[in-house]
Amino acid sequence: MTADPAPNPHATEEEVQAAYSDPKLANILYHDWEAGTYDEKWSISYDERCISYATDVFTAVAGEAGRPYPTAMELGSGTGFFLLNLMQGGVIKKGFVTDLSPGMVQVALRNARNLGLDVDGRVADAERIPYPDDSFDLVVGHAVLHHIPDVPGALREVLRVLKPGGRFVFAGEPTKIGNFYARKLGQLTWWLTTNITKAPALSGWRRPQEELDESSRAAALEAVVDLHTFDPSELERMALGAGAVDVRAVTEEFSAALAGWPIRTFEAAVPAEKLTVRWRMFAYHLWLRLSALDRKVLAKVLPRQLFYNVMITGTKP
Repeated sequence: MTADPAPNPHATEEEVQAAYSDPKLANILYHDWEAGTYDEKWSISYDERCISYATDVFTAVAGEAGRPYPTAMELGSGTGFFLLNLMQGGVIKKGFVTDLSPGMVQVALRNARNLGLDVDGRVADAERIPYPDDSFDLVVGHAVLHHIPDVPGALREVLRVLKPGGRFVFAGEPTKIGNFYARKLGQLTWWLTTNITKAPALSGWRRPQEELDESSRAAALEAVVDLHTFDPSELERMALGAGAVDVRAVTEEFSAALAGWPIRTFEAAVPAEKLTVRWRMFAYHLWLRLSALDRKVLAKVLPRQLFYNVMITGTKP
């Protein structure tokens, strides 16, 4: 087996410039860059909060049949958020993480060891998954499809490595409409926060300029790695075209996204020490309440394409 490449968290200016015309290189550099702080940035944890979120999302699109899955691979695992929390929630027994970023695979495996979970990992291109045919009972991913240049090709690879009857579940993908309003809200919040905190009376709420510049540089690469947004019906047709059966897309987060994106952007723009436990609990419980509103009320009256996230599942014939 070929050894995986080492992480590269400190890209040169030449590498960054080259990444603007190479989405895969951009994905490697951006995610190697973010790997060490990614969990903190996105409030990812491996406790009851995120275990409940991951298992609820999985159940919403795939139901409860077939659990626990004996083997599962996470495609584009990042730090392992989806797979590791599903394992802790009893959905999966043995796990495998794959990501194009060596840094992310390294952090995911470290997280798994710290949690005492049975997980292996490989650096992997989603369009050429380095596992044999019929390897897994389940393939999962969270916020990964929109980073992949050839989504139909990646879905065909997913079906190849699934065992007959095996299932895939992808969640956290941006819809076309949802991405539009989320980006606009994030940009407006960043502009307001970074400009208002220039006032002397609010200087304690302003992050050092070099940190703001670093965040802006990361955001520029983030725009390169975010390649797609999805219409739920188009995503279903894409999965069917790849050869999947029993395909179903479900959307979530409308009011939760309208509040969540400004909150997350504000948190990224101010010093971490200003975000008290009280603030974090407020933000979390607000998200819970709005997510319940979305699920119990708004999902019944609004078109599914208005929601921010789309989840999709299907099986291999």
